[in-house]
Amino acid sequence: MGESSPERLSTPTGAVFLSYASQDAEAAQRICEALRAGGIEVWLDQSELRGGDAWDRQIRERIHDCRLFIALISAHTEARDESYFRREWKLAVDRTHDMLERRAFLLPVAIDATPERGAAVPDKFHEVQWTQLPGGEAPPEFVARVKGLLSPGPRTTARLPAGAASDSSLIPPTTGRLSPLRPAFPMAVAVLVLAALAYVLINKPWISKPTAPPATANAPSSLGAPPGAFSPPPHSIAVLPFVNISGDKEQEYFSDGLTEELLNSLSRINELQVAARTSAFYFKGEHVDLSTIAHKLNVASVLEGSVRRSGHTIRVTAQLNNAVTGFHMWSQTYDRDLGDVLALQVDIANAVAEALKVSVLGDQTARIELGGTRNPTAFDAYLRASNAYRGALDKKGLEDAIAGDTEAIRLDPDYAIAYAHRSIVLQGFALNWAKGDAIHDYEKRAQLDARKAISLAPDLADGHLALAGLLERALEFLGASQEYQRALALAPGSATVLRIYSEFAVLMGQTEASLAAAHRSVVLDPLNYLNYLSLGTSEVHARRSADAILALRHAKALAPNDASVNTWLGLAYYASRDFQSARAACEGGDELNKPICLAVVYDKLGRQSEAKTILSNYQAKWGDDAAVFYAMVYAEWGDTTHALGWLDTAVRRRAPYLELVKVAWGFDQLRNEPRFQAIERELKFP
Repeated sequence: MGESSPERLSTPTGAVFLSYASQDAEAAQRICEALRAGGIEVWLDQSELRGGDAWDRQIRERIHDCRLFIALISAHTEARDESYFRREWKLAVDRTHDMLERRAFLLPVAIDATPERGAAVPDKFHEVQWTQLPGGEAPPEFVARVKGLLSPGPRTTARLPAGAASDSSLIPPTTGRLSPLRPAFPMAVAVLVLAALAYVLINKPWISKPTAPPATANAPSSLGAPPGAFSPPPHSIAVLPFVNISGDKEQEYFSDGLTEELLNSLSRINELQVAARTSAFYFKGEHVDLSTIAHKLNVASVLEGSVRRSGHTIRVTAQLNNAVTGFHMWSQTYDRDLGDVLALQVDIANAVAEALKVSVLGDQTARIELGGTRNPTAFDAYLRASNAYRGALDKKGLEDAIAGDTEAIRLDPDYAIAYAHRSIVLQGFALNWAKGDAIHDYEKRAQLDARKAISLAPDLADGHLALAGLLERALEFLGASQEYQRALALAPGSATVLRIYSEFAVLMGQTEASLAAAHRSVVLDPLNYLNYLSLGTSEVHARRSADAILALRHAKALAPNDASVNTWLGLAYYASRDFQSARAACEGGDELNKPICLAVVYDKLGRQSEAKTILSNYQAKWGDDAAVFYAMVYAEWGDTTHALGWLDTAVRRRAPYLELVKVAWGFDQLRNEPRFQAIERELKFP
């Protein structure tokens, strides 16, 4: 990349050619060092002189002789139209025209949040999967992947541990911006507090029903399908949001809701792997070709369609496409009464299964209809409730969702799905808006709804998931574990169930089960930042801070403006004892939780006076309701007396966050204390 000295010219030809903008030299050097440490020859020109015949000749020779061309992509490459690295890119693209394995030759690597879609790169770069290496940090799995690409013979796909910052497709693969919890309810204040000092209850579905991140989130395309040749599971499918063609934008909730119900129906067919809603809806409103979507989600087929509604009559047009061959597989138009929507879901699911050569048994057909309703007005009320809850955690949204579910249940008292949904919404309202005795009242109503849903439809996972959350917060861990296991058995293909179970399991000390579930949730929902956020917190509890940092970087790439991700990333750095990085991240964290984060970080940086002031102000604001977290902070400060005192306060109040006691390393300083050991026994962890 510059006219090199004779010494540089004599460097052996590298198996890898690393192309980068001069502003990205440090990131390029990190990648180069990682590859060379793995025994891979890399040609990296670090000279400042560029241009001239000697330079041009050398570059052509290197690109002609290399076996893998790695192009670093960043904001710097986006901003410069005419640069030497672009000449290198052109030479590499020209070379692919004469190669049979051209897709194995090009490896674009994004080192920041530059998105693949719309990126100013050659078209050939869009034909291959990108890799995301924030800041040029290259994990061992990336090195192994490069070795695989350089090896002769059949290509193999190395599978990364979830959370590794690498070719997203190496992480075989939920959900957008989380609304902050209201300051008036202390119980929810520390939902995203210390990575080792708290628990991500904000990820729980009963607290928030997150939405898909906007397309402007600049999510790296590498967070998708496996790299190299596109080879998704044969019975995998994505259901794109059906287009509302009713001529009324107010009907958008209906077309989206019907799509989600159809997606849920397909996910109940055992042989199908269905991409979760957040990832499938990520592309809504975007003009993205089906092949690109399929590559992002690692699916073999894509179902799309449209919905036209007129009163209680609907027309649904659906078509299925093979994403590998590009061939059209099946299409059909249905004219139905709204009351026949369950039968419509069954018909479409059966048609899709037949087209994919998947056998649908009789009991699976029944599962497609499980917990639903044939009352068109009840169905419409439920879709409105679901849409209201999905939007945000604001008080009105929750109240509208409760009202919608209540109307659906009034119209159909046997509507199990509506009971389960209302249970989850009631729990969210209790945590975020209820005060005093009303908190208990809302949770009691939520438990009645969860148990009613289970009695009406014992094989519906939603009811068991709702009940599990209530039991968990009541510190009834054995009962919660049984309900989570039941939900998992009933919905093994649900990314939400997998994520929530993972968060619970790690707190119970079931680390491997937790991480396995977290990995699977990423497979099913690769564009949902909550999956990476949840994975990162589980990695912290598992004492794997390096993996946690990588997972949280993925979350940040998908949701760069989410302050809670900054908080958790800071706490992961804290766990790794990188206190300066922890400080920088935590200072950009969410307002509710960063005070506790900074209280422990500042203490480690020798800023004890500031740390004490932060904690004092926090205590004045939240009183005894955040006792668990005060105990953790004091434990981290080495003040055992105050730590145990606040822990006793938490026990007296039966604080839900006592579930942290078993594994959170914020309590590690107390584990040899008799009083702490007694508390752990009292909590009766499974």
